[in-house]
Amino acid sequence: MNSILARRLGIALIVLVSVGYTIIPLVASLTTASTSVNAGRLVALTAFYWPHLLHVRQALTGTRSRWLPATLAVQVLATYLPEALGFTGWSAGTAPLLAGPMLLLLPLRWGGVLVMTMMAVEFWWLQSIFHNVTGSYFYALTILITGAMIYVVVRLARVTAELEQARADLAEAAVLKERLRISRDLHDGLGHSITAIALKGDLATRLMDRDLPAAKTEIGTLVQVAREAAQEVRQVARGYRRMSFAGEVHRAAALLESSGISCQVNLAEIPPSREPDEALAWAVREGVTNILRHSRATTCSITTSNRAGRTQLKIVNDGLPPNDAKAATEPVGDGPVGAQSVGGGLVGLVERAAQVGGAVEAGRTSQGGFRLMMEVPTS
Repeated sequence: MNSILARRLGIALIVLVSVGYTIIPLVASLTTASTSVNAGRLVALTAFYWPHLLHVRQALTGTRSRWLPATLAVQVLATYLPEALGFTGWSAGTAPLLAGPMLLLLPLRWGGVLVMTMMAVEFWWLQSIFHNVTGSYFYALTILITGAMIYVVVRLARVTAELEQARADLAEAAVLKERLRISRDLHDGLGHSITAIALKGDLATRLMDRDLPAAKTEIGTLVQVAREAAQEVRQVARGYRRMSFAGEVHRAAALLESSGISCQVNLAEIPPSREPDEALAWAVREGVTNILRHSRATTCSITTSNRAGRTQLKIVNDGLPPNDAKAATEPVGDGPVGAQSVGGGLVGLVERAAQVGGAVEAGRTSQGGFRLMMEVPTS
């Protein structure tokens, strides 16, 4: 709305100035000159104002007509030809208005040169007629002032429109970024929770006939995981996803053990700072979720080490399915990634690691297992 208002005000100001330069001499001519002279003046004004308004409109909308050189030439002829045909003082009212399109439609350097040339010609022409240095200088100066005014008004209207468009683009980009964040967090967070719920449900079903108390325990754990998943959804909606690497490792180890996968944990003594710590937590969640979903692992190790101011996380399991061997060497992100990272999980990890200056690599081990590594700055 602001850009529309700025454009309307700009047009109104330019029209007011344009009419003001010619209305007084035109009214004086209509009352004193003959009908043929007045008809000639009206034809000349039409020939001048038609391209003039067309040029201002093009400048306001940021477009360029293919007839631009011709229409600009028509305006130049309508500015100076009547003066040569006997309409004395004609260019004193039209030359200042011509300066605006010169500055707007031509490269500013060349437009400035032409405006200065017009000032010199106007000063010389009026001085030769009226022999008045002060008056000639004044009329020559109005060419620069009026042309600059038209240029500034149009540019302000254009800048206002461009700023509003930029604001709209930024808002759209922010919405898209938020959608990507929600999509990534839902994938990384709920994928893990849903996998845990499915495993706990399967285990409770198997235990129902032979060990009812253990089955009830697993169902209770399932309910707790479901509640945590609901809490995660609310956190995603609010944009708050604070995770702890140590806490995530503890939950991952418990989930792996309950699924019959032996888990060994060996963490370095120096923990990373908050943002790298959270990136490592996401890596643990994604890695363990993929192990439970896609592998036949019986063992898993989660280890971290510190060196040269960086923390390296390794999640290694022994259960890469044979039919995933080819896929495990296909590059995705920073390293070879196999079927265990199908979907957007690893892509999300690569993005999270890049945000803190880290890197991700995943691929098949020589023993037929799978290894996920993330390296992040310690501080």
